[in-house]
Amino acid sequence: MSQTISGLLIGLYSDEKTGDLLSGRRKMPNARLQMTYLIKNLIMRRKGVLKMEFIVYEQKDAVGIITISREKALNALNSIVLEELDKTLDAVNLDEVRCLILTGAGQKSFVAGADIGEMSSLTKAQGEAFGKKGNDVFRKLETFPIPVIAAINGFALGGGCEISMSCDIRICSDNAVFGQPEVGLGITPGFGGTQRLARLVGAGMAKQMIYTARNIKADEALRIGLVNAVYTQEELMPAAEKMAAGIAKNAPIAVRNCKKAINDGLDVDMDEAIVIEEKLFGDCFESYDQKEGMTAFLEKRKVEQFLNK
Repeated sequence: MSQTISGLLIGLYSDEKTGDLLSGRRKMPNARLQMTYLIKNLIMRRKGVLKMEFIVYEQKDAVGIITISREKALNALNSIVLEELDKTLDAVNLDEVRCLILTGAGQKSFVAGADIGEMSSLTKAQGEAFGKKGNDVFRKLETFPIPVIAAINGFALGGGCEISMSCDIRICSDNAVFGQPEVGLGITPGFGGTQRLARLVGAGMAKQMIYTARNIKADEALRIGLVNAVYTQEELMPAAEKMAAGIAKNAPIAVRNCKKAINDGLDVDMDEAIVIEEKLFGDCFESYDQKEGMTAFLEKRKVEQFLNK
């Protein structure tokens, strides 16, 4: 097995702590099956598609689309989904991709929460570890260098609501349902729900939603600012792709710096936040794209191409 092939196999499916494929849960019985699976994976990657057990990643020009594909379980999040999502983010080619879309398979559910079957027998220590696993992946998504659009195509409950809030922009279908129902199951939100929801819709509304475990529909999610827009199911992905393409056509370094300025600035006071913006603003003037963008404006022509440098 060549270094390239074996490296990809380890990179996609190894657990850093144990070295076992998918933490020992999905071990393949022999080298031949490993090679068959890997060759199939390589072929799909070369076609712009990366397919794992529960995650499908497709690149369309400068837009990457991540689909959580566990439709029989309403795309619920278990340890394998979280591991695969983490590996998928690592596989995104940031030299080519300028915006991501995150969605769920089917028309009923975006992500219906974390897998209760997996969680039901956890100990205190295991519960904390599972929460950390989810939080690490969601934080990676939230701080990903390029913008991420959540195209919410149905249920976004518990972990589903939480992962959507880790994205930069949320749009949804008119059948979407949002909620943090955890207290009805004897637990708290565990993947950042108590923190991100309050920041997005205000502490009072967040407390009401979390304490009552009440679900809300798309129109109310729009009213309180949880989502930016509501579309029909048929319109949702075209709208997400159009928005992503609109983002992707702009200077990528500038867009990335805007994301960093907003995210980092929210964590500090205004005086510190302004300094963050000043530095990122200044950084843009070292880029080719700034020279091209301003030259095109002064010459009254369209930008030929932003080169991400």
